[in-house]
Parts: sequence; C-alpha cells; structure tokens
Amino acid sequence: MPIQNVCVIGLGSMGMGAAASCIRAGLNTWGVDLNPAALETLRQTGARDAQTAADGFVDQLEAVLLLVVNAKQVNAILFGDNGLAARLKPGTVVMVSSTISAQDAQQIEQRLAQHQLLMLDAPVSGGAAKAATGEMTVMASGSDAAFERLQPVLEAVAAKVYRVGSEIGLGSTVKIIHQLLAGVHIAVGAEAMAMAARAGIPLDTMYEVVTNAAGNSWMFENRMRHVVDGDYSPKSAVDIFVKDLNLVAETAKALQFPLPLASTALNMFTEASNAGYGREDDSAVIKIFSGITLPQGKEQA
Repeated sequence: MPIQNVCVIGLGSMGMGAAASCIRAGLNTWGVDLNPAALETLRQTGARDAQTAADGFVDQLEAVLLLVVNAKQVNAILFGDNGLAARLKPGTVVMVSSTISAQDAQQIEQRLAQHQLLMLDAPVSGGAAKAATGEMTVMASGSDAAFERLQPVLEAVAAKVYRVGSEIGLGSTVKIIHQLLAGVHIAVGAEAMAMAARAGIPLDTMYEVVTNAAGNSWMFENRMRHVVDGDYSPKSAVDIFVKDLNLVAETAKALQFPLPLASTALNMFTEASNAGYGREDDSAVIKIFSGITLPQGKEQA
C-alpha cells in the first residue's frame, strides 16, 4: 500500500523543499535537522512535528527520506548510536536521496534488509527552486515494492522520476555521471567569465550574451549569475563539488575509464577549497584565477 506518513531528514534547501511539497500533497510529514531555524520553518509550514531526532514519532513512520550530505551521514543516522533502522517498523521504505557511490548504496541496502526495511536508491537534482515547487528530478533504482509504496512521495516532490532499474546503485551512478556534467559546467563557466574579466568585458554583458546564445547551460545561467551579482552565499558549496567530483573520479577508476575534463574540474574545486572558499557558493571556483577584478555584492563593497 502507498504510504501516508513520511519523515524528511536533512532540511537544507533541497530537504526543506521536499518536506514542504509532501505537506502540500496532504502527506503527514515530520522533519529532522540540527538547525533550530529550519525546524521552526517546517513547523510553520504545517509539519506534524520537526525535531533534532525522530524519537518522538519514529513509530508512526512508513517512509523516511534522507537528504543529507554524504554516505557517512546516512550511515550515522540509520546505523549509528540510537540509529533509526533498528527502530523503524518492518516494511518501512527508506529513500536515500544523498549523492553517494553505488557501493555505499548497496551496502546501505544490505544493512537495511537486515531490519526488514526497503530502500530506494533515489538521488535528486533541480536545485532549491525546483525542490520548493515539488519539481525535482529523481533518478531512482529499487524494487517494484519500494517504488509502489513511495509513489505519493515521488509524486509530491518530483516533476520527473526516472526508473533506472531494480538494482540498488544504478540511481547513484546516474547521479554521479550527472554531477560530472554539473561540475564541469560550473568550472568552464567560471573559466569563461574569468577570461572575460581579464579582457575587460563587463561580466553582466558577457552573461547576457551567453545566456541568449548557444554556449549557455543551466549551470552557467544559474551559477554565473552569482558571479555577476558578487553573491557567494552558498546555495551549493565548493566543498560539495569537491566531494561529488571525487565520487566521479572513484567511479571512473573502478570502470578504468579516463575523465580528462572532470579531473581538471576536480583540481579547480580542490584549489578553491584549499584557498579558503570551500564553504562559499560553488561559483566561487572563479576566485582561483588571479589578475582579474570580480564584481562585489553590496555586503562586500
């Protein structure tokens, strides 16, 4: 039977959007995060409750949606001290939407199965704006039972759901390949805008030209807007792409597959992180280029 009671763990921009979308769809929705402001926001949005742990409502849950940063956090939440897996009802579906390796996804599924829990390997994309409107893209793999039970959640949070297959790990691999493109697009966008700055081209003009011409991409249009505005408040941080492009590199190594462009992009993001920009918006990768003057936001001017 499709589920009605769902908990979203990780109320960042994507998780908050997913939780709000579940509420709008009429699902009984709970939230878990360590950020008190996020918890209060979700309560005001109409959640049944939002706390720093699921202890008070774990027995009511039929599905858990994990939107945390990495596999380490997923494992800590599910299997660490006071881990959730041992306390969820048998048959509960765990939708893992973090960007993780296929191997990590498979190991998590095996451990969940020991507790008679189902897993959907279901990374997401679309950014905060699409998360907020319930229009994310989900690239998922798992059993028919997991898909069927999670149908109300998937309908609530996503405009597109791609069923990659039944094998856990396939969804994660599709997301990793997607992140190869996303990271390279940001890096090459930064390179192009840095070159424009060096040539004395106004960056707002360069941005307008590219976004109305064939060289545009979604990532260029979204992230280079931050450069034009001089606003590096993190929507997605540099360090996220250090993590994701390392996952790309590890996946390619396992496949014995060369990735010249992704390797260069990883080096650029790593350099930006080492220079102290790791917690800034990932568009701050442009700051690795010397000899250029970049626009400054009002708070920096």
